[in-house]
Amino acid sequence: MVFELLKESYVILEQTLTLAISYFTNPGKRINLMYLASSMIIAYWVFRTTSVKSSFLKYLFPRKIWLSKSALIDYSMFGFNSLIKIIFIGPFVIFGFYLAFYANEFFLVSFGFPKYTLGMGQTLLLYTIALTVVNDLSSYIIHLGMHRIPILWEFHKIHHSATTLNPLTQYRIHPIELMINNIRSILVFGLITGLFDYLSAHQIDKMVFLGVNVFHFVFLLLGANLRHSHVKLKYPRFMEYLFISPFQHQIHHSDNPDHFNKNLGSKLAIWDWILGSLILSNAVGKIKFGIGTSNSNYDSFVNNLLNPFRNLVKPLLKSLKVTNYNDQ
Repeated sequence: MVFELLKESYVILEQTLTLAISYFTNPGKRINLMYLASSMIIAYWVFRTTSVKSSFLKYLFPRKIWLSKSALIDYSMFGFNSLIKIIFIGPFVIFGFYLAFYANEFFLVSFGFPKYTLGMGQTLLLYTIALTVVNDLSSYIIHLGMHRIPILWEFHKIHHSATTLNPLTQYRIHPIELMINNIRSILVFGLITGLFDYLSAHQIDKMVFLGVNVFHFVFLLLGANLRHSHVKLKYPRFMEYLFISPFQHQIHHSDNPDHFNKNLGSKLAIWDWILGSLILSNAVGKIKFGIGTSNSNYDSFVNNLLNPFRNLVKPLLKSLKVTNYNDQ
């Protein structure tokens, strides 16, 4: 019994380590070595346009950022969330394919076979555009909810408690938020894949749909890792109405109340532009990251995991005490 438990634990830990390492080799992941390298090249261009008086390596890898207490929490959360994915999320990824199948069946029953079907090229192009736009819009809606709904903010606050930014800050999220984000992603994938499977008369294998998002590839290649960094890459003014630049996302992490709930978009800035939550890079100077005075409560890995639950339970316990006192 004990031996079997130890064996299962070893397998889970091995899978967790393999998953964590795969983030650096999987071309679908932001911190793939190729995207980190392309981000370094872009960072060098930013470095050459600034007045920083140091070597490029010191500019890119300052100890006060990469070895800060905040960064160490980022690394811990990255490893822990890899474990969460193995145990809780991995088994449900297949649900996306089931959803695609049933979505396709729904369209068939509701509308019959399509009179005109998309060719392979049309399918891949339109599917990629639809998946990108719907993914980005749904991500914006969830992100907006994370900021506006107090219960969700308690979990999302973990991401914003980072006082320094590095590419692994992308994965500094509470496991509850991780699950919400993955559920959203699986639902969008299943529904959009089912729709285009129907429109293309099943011309393309489902596994192909997983790898066709060229827009995501370009996004990752063109400095996506600089969004969580100290490198202030800005886009031309007109582009920042369409695409969120790395510095615009850094503004989103600012501890200045004027910047709260701004620049919520993932890739596209159009949702922020339409709904009035957009801030352009040229409107902001120096910024500091974090959540202000509350940061002292998020200075450890354990606190980042437990604080959302503590903060949600405290008002409940307080109200119970008041009720009990009034009943006496």
